[in-house]
Amino acid sequence: MTLIRLGHSPDPDDAFMFYALAKDLIPTGEFTFEHLLRDIETLNRWAMEGRLEVSAISVHAYSTVADRYRLLPHGASMGEQYGPMVVAREQIDPADLPRMRVAVPGTLTSAFLELQLAAGRIDDPMVVPFDQILDVVERGDADAGLVIHEGQLTYASQGLINVLDLGTWWHELTGGLPLPLGANVVRRDLGDVSMVALSHILRESIRYSLEHRAGALAYAAEYGRGLDDDLNDRFVGMYVNERTLDYGEDGREAVRELLRRGVEAGLIDHEVPVDFVED
Repeated sequence: MTLIRLGHSPDPDDAFMFYALAKDLIPTGEFTFEHLLRDIETLNRWAMEGRLEVSAISVHAYSTVADRYRLLPHGASMGEQYGPMVVAREQIDPADLPRMRVAVPGTLTSAFLELQLAAGRIDDPMVVPFDQILDVVERGDADAGLVIHEGQLTYASQGLINVLDLGTWWHELTGGLPLPLGANVVRRDLGDVSMVALSHILRESIRYSLEHRAGALAYAAEYGRGLDDDLNDRFVGMYVNERTLDYGEDGREAVRELLRRGVEAGLIDHEVPVDFVED
């Protein structure tokens, strides 16, 4: 048996996606899986080291690891006129964000790249674990916070307001492309045969969850940090859906467009070949 270390975030959508693998509900052939749950910025940094065979990472971070990893054609997290947002205690002009204290979940996250494309370069962000950003803003330790994961649905409960919706911004900017956020990648040194085999297994895990939604949602709820059942269902549905099974051509184009714009703005220092495992 070949051990595959699989990294993903401890949040409901990733848990939903990998439910079948975590609970041994689908055949995995010659592979066994060890699940390592870490925040997305840690996974991005680990990918730069090539530490894991398969991992969830930010599309932004792919620009730093394309030589080590290929994108899987499934597992994408994309916003469809929704996505990460900037929240604050009171209304502020997004153009002022580069001169403010902004808490972000990591400098390699797609959300941080998109924020800078929308509002301008932020040279000194306050890097905070994603599940602490709402608290940091509520306390006044930061002027604004870049919110990912389930905080997109719960920020108002802490008296915060949405001052910049990156999903809406991107939709208007690109004429309707989905907003690229997360991706799954596989390490190149496994070889083509193993990469394709792993791609099939991981797609089946996503398919299984979509077809056995109740069980997968119950498992995902363990990672919801206080979400009730309705919000858990809503959040998972935002980021695990038919597009997660396959990017679609517009999804692939959105990835290329985001990375191209990052290069054009000087936020990514080289052109990035967007290389999917084709199976």
